[in-house]
Amino acid sequence: MDARVWDERYASSELVWGAPPNAVVVEQVTALEGGRALDLGCGEGRNALWLASRGWEVDALDFSQVGIDKGRTVGSKLARSVRTRINWLRCDVTRLESAPVRGPFDLILMVFLQLKASERRTVVQAAAHRLAPGGTLLVLGHDSTNLTAGHGGPSDPEVLFTPDDIVADLGGELDIAIAERRRRPTAAGDAIDALVAARSPAR
Repeated sequence: MDARVWDERYASSELVWGAPPNAVVVEQVTALEGGRALDLGCGEGRNALWLASRGWEVDALDFSQVGIDKGRTVGSKLARSVRTRINWLRCDVTRLESAPVRGPFDLILMVFLQLKASERRTVVQAAAHRLAPGGTLLVLGHDSTNLTAGHGGPSDPEVLFTPDDIVADLGGELDIAIAERRRRPTAAGDAIDALVAARSPAR
């Protein structure tokens, strides 16, 4: 990963991903009770801002300072009660052990955080260890099959993954609620995403 590349991409337009939260995040999180959340690779903060608007306390992490600054700018236009719920942090999520984040977390998001397998496994396991009892880890990203059967997304197969890859990364530490492929309409045709929702056993 190269933070400079993403700085340039985020600086190239107003909001690369748009302002609304990811639809799958909304689908999976709306029914959860609020609490503490960690958004890994938050980008311009659309999911973190939505969570904060619903009462979550959020640590939003990304290695792009431009992305973090844009998220903070968007948040500055919201009610003080919302924007003060977000702790914006510029850091490398592949070194989560050194990140100054609060925890444990009731929800951790890894949404389109496309990493090589060894880095992904490290982040997934680090996230699992930071879940509170009963907490949810939500992983959503470009599926490996998207390269040949879908549209858009990275062209590097090393950063793509399947639901089974995430389940294997977790090594049985969490209870798997969902592990499936999802089709997502785009202007060019359907993209194929991998979705895993896993929960830490409640005490």
